[in-house]
Amino acid sequence: MPLQFGLGRSLIGLDREGEVRLVPWKSGPPPRIDGYVVGLTRSEPGSPPRHAGERHPDADEVLVLISGRIEVLLEEKEGDPTTYEVGPGEAFVVPKGLWHRLVALEPTQLLHITPGPQGEWRPLIS
Repeated sequence: MPLQFGLGRSLIGLDREGEVRLVPWKSGPPPRIDGYVVGLTRSEPGSPPRHAGERHPDADEVLVLISGRIEVLLEEKEGDPTTYEVGPGEAFVVPKGLWHRLVALEPTQLLHITPGPQGEWRPLIS
């Protein structure tokens, strides 16, 4: 049966058995499933970050920037993170297990393909 919906308001779950379903989500880190969650996010420069970092031990995460520009900060080694700039129409693969976070440099629209079921998320400290 066909499924049509606004990706900016819902997430797609692609489980390891091949089933596609809607995944409820309101805020915070995207829910984890045994497979991949696909979603669309928008960010503005200077807007508060959603988290202080996350990592995915099950598989790589794929980020596809539809519009705008972002920085991806990867904690590849101890110390300062390595920064990568991603522009519109570009994809970035975050290697599994690395802590990372995103910073919007321009108004952005980003498609993420996030693996699960495991994952960690650092909350913001006020």
